[in-house]
Amino acid sequence: MRILALQLKRIGDLVLTTPALRAMHLAWPEAKIVLVVMDNPAPLLPTIPFVQGGTVFGKGRGWNPWQQVLTGGWDMCFDFTGNDRSALATALSRAKRRVGFDWVKRNRLRSLAYNTWSPSKVREVHTAQHYLDLVAALAPEVSLDLLPELALPASAPQTEPYALLHPGTAREDKYWLADRWNELAAHLYATHGLKTIFTSGPDAFERAHVASIPNAQAPGKSEIRYPKDLVELAALVARARIVISCDTGVVHLASAFRVPQVVLYGPINPFHWRPLHDRAIVLSAAKPDAPLTEFTPRMKGASMDLISTGTVIRATDSLLALPRQPNT
Repeated sequence: MRILALQLKRIGDLVLTTPALRAMHLAWPEAKIVLVVMDNPAPLLPTIPFVQGGTVFGKGRGWNPWQQVLTGGWDMCFDFTGNDRSALATALSRAKRRVGFDWVKRNRLRSLAYNTWSPSKVREVHTAQHYLDLVAALAPEVSLDLLPELALPASAPQTEPYALLHPGTAREDKYWLADRWNELAAHLYATHGLKTIFTSGPDAFERAHVASIPNAQAPGKSEIRYPKDLVELAALVARARIVISCDTGVVHLASAFRVPQVVLYGPINPFHWRPLHDRAIVLSAAKPDAPLTEFTPRMKGASMDLISTGTVIRATDSLLALPRQPNT
């Protein structure tokens, strides 16, 4: 059996598809699963368990990915994306069962690509559950495990413990204030003896935000790193003692490795994207005085500057007081 899985969205979506891929493997253990992704998150393909092949769409790749879809001899195709490109790929797969979400039916042309539907409503459930629901359309007894999973190649252990802080993302309205990141880093070193590694993506405005943190590069106490690819970033995340970040792809990398993490949400409702493991603390500017424990799909966001340094420090301290797990 050959299964085609189409996930043509961003890093977070790809990581949150791994529970569905795991369920797919459990439902059809002898099947070969091929995952189709965009070029941006493609470096993560080798880290995703349960997948036996990958195809990458993106600039300069021409006809090759389309040919791989067209000639794969697929038995099933699961489209986790629902856009024009993925609908066309679904149709070209000529799989016997082609599964899409009910909400795709709003576009009559796209809907012609599918013959099986999932009723899952993206606004009503966590994103990982939404993707898992797609697999459940053909495997009703699907696993209910929503925790993402990645597997890194073996590497030399980090000898010096550190905290990883990732202040940037693609949207500036998700940024926390630079001086507050600076206060947090100073606290981590003074109270816990933890060096801080600040990480940043490649975009110029994101790098400028990280560079604006007053003591982001203090010898022996903190440094800035610009990982060359997502695998290098994932390795830094996986080895960290704790990860503190705004709402960005690092949230899902830390969740995949069960690293203790504090996540700062501002304009975006954390209901759909929050980490689900038991060593994650979610802070929301909409309710900034304490960690968020009740999540609803209709909660509105607020400005990031409403989250105080003290609140983040208290959340950080509570996680660092827990017994360490083997990978942290």
